[in-house]
Amino acid sequence: MMDRWREIEGKQLHDPYFSGMIAQRDQSTCRNLVPVAGPVIVGAGPSGLSAAACLRQKGISSVILERSNCIASLWQLKTYNRLRLHLPKQFCELPLMGFPTAYPTYPTKQQFIDYLESYARNFDIQPRFGETVANAEYDRRLGYWFVTSTGQKGAVTCFTSRWLVVATGENAEAMVPDIEGMEDFEGPIRHTSLYKSGEEFRGKRVLVVGCGNSGMEVCLDLCNHNARPFLVVRDAVHVLPREMLGMSTFGLSMWLLQWFPMRLVDRFLLLVSQIVLGDTTPFGLHRPAVGPLELKNMCGKTPVLDVGTLEKIKCGDIKVSPAIKCLERHSVEFVNGKTEHLDAIVLATGYRSNVPSWLKEGKMFSEEDGFPRQPFPNGWKGDCGLYAVGFTKRGITGASMDAKRIAEDIERCQREMECSFFPHT
Repeated sequence: MMDRWREIEGKQLHDPYFSGMIAQRDQSTCRNLVPVAGPVIVGAGPSGLSAAACLRQKGISSVILERSNCIASLWQLKTYNRLRLHLPKQFCELPLMGFPTAYPTYPTKQQFIDYLESYARNFDIQPRFGETVANAEYDRRLGYWFVTSTGQKGAVTCFTSRWLVVATGENAEAMVPDIEGMEDFEGPIRHTSLYKSGEEFRGKRVLVVGCGNSGMEVCLDLCNHNARPFLVVRDAVHVLPREMLGMSTFGLSMWLLQWFPMRLVDRFLLLVSQIVLGDTTPFGLHRPAVGPLELKNMCGKTPVLDVGTLEKIKCGDIKVSPAIKCLERHSVEFVNGKTEHLDAIVLATGYRSNVPSWLKEGKMFSEEDGFPRQPFPNGWKGDCGLYAVGFTKRGITGASMDAKRIAEDIERCQREMECSFFPHT
């Protein structure tokens, strides 16, 4: 199938009309033109690898453009040392290849990286590293995407393809909040993307901003290195035990949802959490009015799966604080008027999509948050051969679903075009 498709692409690219149309485009954009027979995939994280593997299985080649020097750069370069998968491994597998059976239920950061590298080797996925995509736009006259990228040595290349797969995902850029007085604070301020271990904060008073899974785990790590963390909890949050009744909380939830409505499952989860963890309200952790699964389904907010942080909060090793009013040179003032002396700040404030900064398309992706406008499960496909993988707010399971659908759709498109070029075969 691939050889015939390359023949079609070759005829198209050498057509005088097509060549003339390309010549009319901005010469600075098209000077170093690289035609791609299959799709161009932007991003070599788990989402991009999943898409490339599903395409490879169907005999469709692709070109992956990755701005860093490795696959899964978020995992390899921007995560803390003690990180493990928060969900059991069976819920974090990429399509077509499972984890090694010897891996524990919750693989370590390095085990997950090893799995991804093995996955890339198995499907012969070889991204073009050091390629930062600056612009991607669709030419309706030609029916092609033009993806302009700058390489490590400053060389500008324009990749052309009928299909563009956006796989930069939900975590492309670190989110840094604007806190009054931040510029006056004299201690280090570090986003979790730059945090590795609590060792460097030993004996220090550290403010952790953000109470998601990362913020909670960073606080635990700081405690284990004899630091004194203060956890800023601005909004209500669901804290659940990582396991219930001998099963992972996530796995149990998925099983129960096969038989019961979401609200009933939420009530069950909260009841068991109350029994296992107790009431979290006295410790400054107020639960939202909406249940954990319903909240995740509504706005993508993930409940915290406790790995030991709550016990540290209960015994006073971690102090929960309200929202920040302002920072000063060596201290913080909270909205309740209380102040604390600080040595450092860790921002566990998450990430955001960067798609609007380079994709020149205003229909499929929202310019406000960089996510597909259509909610799951319909956000994977746009117009003119544009696709999205890894924007479902449903982790690797959602990305795998996207990748399979994208590969099937591109295969269908290629077959239809083959029939039009070779009607009697």
